[in-house]
Amino acid sequence: MYRLLKFFLFRIDPERAHHITMWWFMLVLRIPGGKALFRALFQVHHPSLERTVAGMKFSNPVGLAAGFDKNGLYLHAMAALGFSHIEVGTITPVAQAGNPKPRLFRLIHSRALINRMGFNNDGVEVLAERLEKKRPPGLIVGANIGKNKTTPNEDAAYDYLICFERLYHLVDYFTINVSSPNTPGLRALQDKEPLTELLTALQTNNPDDKPVFLKIAPDLTLEQLDEIVDIIMETNLTGVIATNTTITRSGLSESKEMIDSMGAGGLSGAPLLNMAVSVVKHLKEKSNNRFVVIGVGGIEDYTGAKKHLDAGADLIQAYSGLIYTGPGLVKSILKRLKTKD
Repeated sequence: MYRLLKFFLFRIDPERAHHITMWWFMLVLRIPGGKALFRALFQVHHPSLERTVAGMKFSNPVGLAAGFDKNGLYLHAMAALGFSHIEVGTITPVAQAGNPKPRLFRLIHSRALINRMGFNNDGVEVLAERLEKKRPPGLIVGANIGKNKTTPNEDAAYDYLICFERLYHLVDYFTINVSSPNTPGLRALQDKEPLTELLTALQTNNPDDKPVFLKIAPDLTLEQLDEIVDIIMETNLTGVIATNTTITRSGLSESKEMIDSMGAGGLSGAPLLNMAVSVVKHLKEKSNNRFVVIGVGGIEDYTGAKKHLDAGADLIQAYSGLIYTGPGLVKSILKRLKTKD
């Protein structure tokens, strides 16, 4: 069924296809029996799949990565597909339109995406109002927070603190995004001094020790990764989400001319798998498993999920894999994980 739907969706602009797909999902959920149908089709429950990570109880290890539901509009729809946790955002203090369109591109033969969205979102106040409404029972919700494009890096901490404080009692965990390649200068915040200052400021304003993760780029050197490990330990952060999109273009099936025509942006999808897994493995080994690592990148089936988990990931997240595999992605992973446990 999804193969047929994908045939039509992949013939229109990716961003428009996303909105059309979610409109139909939400419509089905509103029909009497729609939620029950989704649960029957897509959910897998078993005690062996349950995880307790950083004091949070997850029904299974598979979550939806940030970027898919930027504004908290689709919590019920994505929970119905079997995701144990959904990371909304990236959210900024003030609403912003993001980068000019087109800004999302498919690399179909490589099963990948290139995006330069630019933190387009409705702003933290609108998200807070949505999260104050009833959410699916048992669903873990995280907030991926960032800074506005117009905020200089020296003032970035204020933006993160605004989002952190407004959403503090509305989400289960936070992810600090300093690794998107689509906000000018943002990745400079991954350097040791500004990153330590930012994380220290957030932890100082974290009275309940709410879990806080740092999302990092896959393009960091081993020396930079080792610095990240030291910073996580020094600031007593919960852990790392590894990884964000990459700015490299290696291992792609499409022609260089086609790739170049798409322009700048972060690459996600199948080509990112081995790079992300190697980062997960290095973080776990270097830290001696002393903090949580959530694996993201290239997960589009059980094999990719298993690679992340075998490398030491405590949980995993998917996004691009959902686009290419379809709504049965989580179920296909969990059915095999259940039989292996």
